[in-house]
Amino acid sequence: MTLFLDRIIEELDQGLRVLSGAVSAQRDLDFHGSDVNLTDEQKRVSARLMRVNHAGEVCAQALYLGQASVEKNNDIKAELTQSAKEELDHLVWTQLRIDELGGKTSFLNPLFYGGSFAIGVIAGLSGTQRSLGFLQETERQVEAHLTEHLDRVSVDDERSRAMMAKMREEERSHANRAERLGAEQLPKPVRGMMRLMSKVMTQSTFYI
Repeated sequence: MTLFLDRIIEELDQGLRVLSGAVSAQRDLDFHGSDVNLTDEQKRVSARLMRVNHAGEVCAQALYLGQASVEKNNDIKAELTQSAKEELDHLVWTQLRIDELGGKTSFLNPLFYGGSFAIGVIAGLSGTQRSLGFLQETERQVEAHLTEHLDRVSVDDERSRAMMAKMREEERSHANRAERLGAEQLPKPVRGMMRLMSKVMTQSTFYI
């Protein structure tokens, strides 16, 4: 019972740290570029796109930690935990970029974190291969969103573009890692529902 309560406290603590921004990156922010040539409208669009990406990283933290909390295979659990740490860098980077652009993070983040953690637990309980399949599909969809964002952000916003490109590269790497570990492809209806939920998240956080 004590171990169970300790785990709950640890998960709540990590959730509060993610939502409050009280986390730090393992790698330094090394994306160059000036905002001098950006118009106010270009900055506004970049800030909103970064807010979407930040919300996505909030969800990623919750998903990974939810899956890891119920995963019985220690090797897979270690992989999930490592991926979560790498995603944490993305969370910090997007937060910093939002601040630089004068934007704000989404008010919906607590809702998305709670829902994503629950989904991660459900995915984890469905079995290791299906859990990895869920992870793989999630990363593929995030990669697609980042590609779309790169098409929308100003070519003059070199700093945001470099950040998004790096994040996209690492999301692809995480998806490939899940595949190597034996990810099972999810049924088409499940993938479609995930895309719908992702669309709701991206569209809502662009404005709120």
